[in-house]
Amino acid sequence: MQSTQIRRTIMATIGATAALASPLVMAHVGADGAPHLHDGSILSSLISGAAHPLTGLDHLAAMVSVGAWSALGQSNEGDDTSRVRTLLAAPAAFASALLLGAMAGMAGLSLPGVEPMVAASLLVLGLLLATRLHVRAGLGALLVAVFAVFHGLAHGSELGGHAAAALTGMLISTVGLHALGIALGLRLRSARHHQQRQLASWAGAGVALLGLSMLTPAIAASF
Repeated sequence: MQSTQIRRTIMATIGATAALASPLVMAHVGADGAPHLHDGSILSSLISGAAHPLTGLDHLAAMVSVGAWSALGQSNEGDDTSRVRTLLAAPAAFASALLLGAMAGMAGLSLPGVEPMVAASLLVLGLLLATRLHVRAGLGALLVAVFAVFHGLAHGSELGGHAAAALTGMLISTVGLHALGIALGLRLRSARHHQQRQLASWAGAGVALLGLSMLTPAIAASF
């Protein structure tokens, strides 16, 4: 698969996700900016699930960062198939672990330090994005999967209604945010101007600072 085909596939994914998620989220987000579950119907649960990753800056930043880092930190070694597999390893691991964590959260399970781990994920992912650090695909997938479990627990503890619909909505938004991050990362990776390439470093630094600003209060609140 050529790079242009990859970009077209990603942009199609973003477009499809936006078409599905945008009206759902706009119809379901209240005046306070938070997703509200009006009833226990399948549609309402789907909307609530789709809204969750989009209405929390911490979750949104983490998911976009995973996609962008996967594109920017990717090695040029191997054929097209292996590069695509490497590109998608971390986003796929994050989405899968997020789903498992959310299922556990909806079942009433919990782990200590959920909010500190969510904040720590932003700090780490921001630094990875800022430095474009390349790690082996398996290690990168494992790292983001650990963080994703805690993001999923945070989501799952707040989701209600029809479980399968809520989880499906959450997954739709997650895939779209990953695809957006990958598209941005590929665009910056191929940028000709130094200033454009530096945007990833600034964005990563911003995500890391956001995580750092959340970490201390989150740790204090957990005691």
